[in-house]
Amino acid sequence: MKVIAADSSAAVLDERFKPLQIVAAASVLVNPPYREPSACLAEPIFADAEKGHEVIVHEAELCKELLGKVKADVVHLDMSLGGVQLEQLSPIQFSNIRISGRARRHLVKILPKLRKIAGEVTQRYGVEVLAIGKESVPVRIAELTAGAHAILYACEKAVKENQTVLLGLPSKCQPRPAEKRVYLYSLMAAEHDIKGYAEDTKEILKKANITEMLNPCARGFRALKITPRV
Repeated sequence: MKVIAADSSAAVLDERFKPLQIVAAASVLVNPPYREPSACLAEPIFADAEKGHEVIVHEAELCKELLGKVKADVVHLDMSLGGVQLEQLSPIQFSNIRISGRARRHLVKILPKLRKIAGEVTQRYGVEVLAIGKESVPVRIAELTAGAHAILYACEKAVKENQTVLLGLPSKCQPRPAEKRVYLYSLMAAEHDIKGYAEDTKEILKKANITEMLNPCARGFRALKITPRV
């Protein structure tokens, strides 16, 4: 089964490690054995962290865009709603799902746009869009892929603005730079071989210094202090 999935991840943090902006979104094609992306679309979004729910619509659009380039059997979105088909989801069903009232209000707000995109995907490509969330390995790979791209975008921001950027990474992962690539490996149990990566085509990593540290305010999360090289 070929899966297209999407997620947004990594955040610009303030000096007290509070998230300010979600940095990147990515959609990925994941083929068996489901360890890394086979194809990818990634974008810098720098979205307000307080409005993180709104990026789900953008993630769905990225999945549709990737489906126009590669074939897949199903689409996984980062919405933990039990794997229900998005096109069939209605606000009435939210009452049976264990989510907060705030999350429920956000879902009701964006649901029409999501259902429209899901309907277009099913009609055009014959592919179902599932609200499966963190249970999906491809969604985790999309999260790591978005995080890897976020490192490059944060480096670009630091160099362009000539200032330090503090970047919060996704949960339980570790960056590993390579030749013209940056990898983000999962540190979760049974996920040691799962990773995402980004191509450093602009060689931006050579223009920035990166210091890795633990996030003191969020156990299980790491942060990167990125400064432009003099």
